Amino acid sequence: MTNKTGLLLLATVLLAACSSTPDSGTSQQGRYRQQHDAYPVDVPKLDNVTNAKVIAEPYSKQGNRDYELRGHFYKILKNPIGFTQEGYASWYGTKFHGYHTSNGEVYDMYAMTGAHKTLPLPSFVRVTNLDNGKQVVVRINDRGPFHQGRIIDLSYAAAYKLDMLKQGTARVKLEVVTAPQKETVLAPIKAKNPIFIQVVASSDKDRATAAAKHYAAMANSSYQLVFDQGLYKVQLGPVADELKAETMIEQLKKQGVTHPFKVYAEPQ
Repeated sequence: MTNKTGLLLLATVLLAACSSTPDSGTSQQGRYRQQHDAYPVDVPKLDNVTNAKVIAEPYSKQGNRDYELRGHFYKILKNPIGFTQEGYASWYGTKFHGYHTSNGEVYDMYAMTGAHKTLPLPSFVRVTNLDNGKQVVVRINDRGPFHQGRIIDLSYAAAYKLDMLKQGTARVKLEVVTAPQKETVLAPIKAKNPIFIQVVASSDKDRATAAAKHYAAMANSSYQLVFDQGLYKVQLGPVADELKAETMIEQLKKQGVTHPFKVYAEPQ
């Protein structure tokens, strides 16, 4: 090998990004035609790329089963609310750009996304670079990283925003973020400013749903579940006016409900 060739090879290795998905072997098809992950050749301006928009969306049909890889068993989190984690982040770029992620979407290295071993797909995570304090919010739609000591693989854009491209890795803190979501059951809200009676709240959706049906039957009322700040809030109603709300509260107390109280929905 000539000195010139050796220098070019060294430069290529230094520019290689930190791939998250394990190479399946000797296949030369698709992404495996590129031996090392890398920066894009023509780097677009990413200053206008914004954080992933946190929305309530159902989990993907694929990519959410427990799995085993390289002798390690990974159990997908069923309830990621409140999940935090600290460790090292890496990023992945051109080698995987345009190929399918674990939940069947197409990886776009210019979007604010990431890969995690056990968070449900999709999830939204706030990532803080502990070395410089910079933060991003990414949408988890892939599995990885499968390198020891790393807890998340970030898209090229997210790594750019965290100022970690040159180092390749960074110490980070992960925090799952969720969007408020409302599930209305039975009766639609038609009043201009409806009143509901909140009877209980739970972090477990199944328990909250069971409680909602129980109390709704008790009060002969419809109900809604409102997901807010990590809790599913069981609210009976809507109730037409203050007098009927107070009447329902008194009836609930007589039937053993400890602290029912009124809540007001936003005007429609």
